[in-house]
Amino acid sequence: MNPPTMIRVACAGLVLAVALSACTSSGGRVSSAAGKPAGRPGTVISVGSFDFPESALLADIYGNALAAKGFPVRVLPDLGPREVVDPALAAGLLQLVPEYAGSALEFFSLGRLSATSDAGAANRALAALAAGRGLVAARPAPAQDANAIVVTAATAARYGLRSITDLAKVAPDLVFGGPPECPGRAACLLGLQRVYGLRFRAFIPLDAGGPLTLQALEAGYIGVALLFTTDPSIPARHLVVLADDRGLQPAESITPLLRKDVIARYGPNLVTVLTRVSALLDTGTLRALDARVELGGQDPGLVARGWLRAHGLIPAGGGVR
Repeated sequence: MNPPTMIRVACAGLVLAVALSACTSSGGRVSSAAGKPAGRPGTVISVGSFDFPESALLADIYGNALAAKGFPVRVLPDLGPREVVDPALAAGLLQLVPEYAGSALEFFSLGRLSATSDAGAANRALAALAAGRGLVAARPAPAQDANAIVVTAATAARYGLRSITDLAKVAPDLVFGGPPECPGRAACLLGLQRVYGLRFRAFIPLDAGGPLTLQALEAGYIGVALLFTTDPSIPARHLVVLADDRGLQPAESITPLLRKDVIARYGPNLVTVLTRVSALLDTGTLRALDARVELGGQDPGLVARGWLRAHGLIPAGGGVR
């Protein structure tokens, strides 16, 4: 991490600290838990999410499950990219973040640990790395969501694109769009350049797999986009995911990262609750829940609580308000 990056992260952490200190029940969503968890009472467990819909949904899912067991929970969605959220977790401004194993491993190791497509290896490495930073990587869910390099069906047909390797001959004529942090990410532009030798005509910073990126791709303002593999818009809009034929993208199991001190305060049942939720969350389920939020326009909290109720993880009327 170079000095300018350190300054940006420090400033982002300061902004987040101010935002968190100002949060009340009218800011984040706070539980009104009826039960009492095992362990010593303490501060509210702040569950943070990144700035894209699926992450907010996952924060609601894990946060509501904890609230139903009596833990005091505040869900804080859409806080920003990993460069903001994970340092806040490490600093104790947040207590829990539903993470993506490969990307978290890359971030916390500052790129020193190579990403792997082996889900088991990725999660073991993340657990070991987290332990040295005052964090615990809870048992991962079967669900995975990785970066996807996507083009429209028309672009794929025009250039004969099936894999990311196929982009090499046409990348200089195409504009790439994705989240603003993409140029500094090993699984985004840096990796596309290093592993595939891709040099696009330009990069346009948009959002993290959100509506701006989709609109720009379909309107032709960009020719290639970074979306996510669970994005329900990909099949709905007949977009083409280019095969990652050189294995750039790591395994991205959904993995709750939480602070050791919150486990010490509230006891091991906190991790047990997270594990029960993760065991039920596979990739198909996550994609279906994403569709209800992103295509159906439903509130992530309502979707989360409905799914948890259907599996007996929260009672009727329970959860984070």
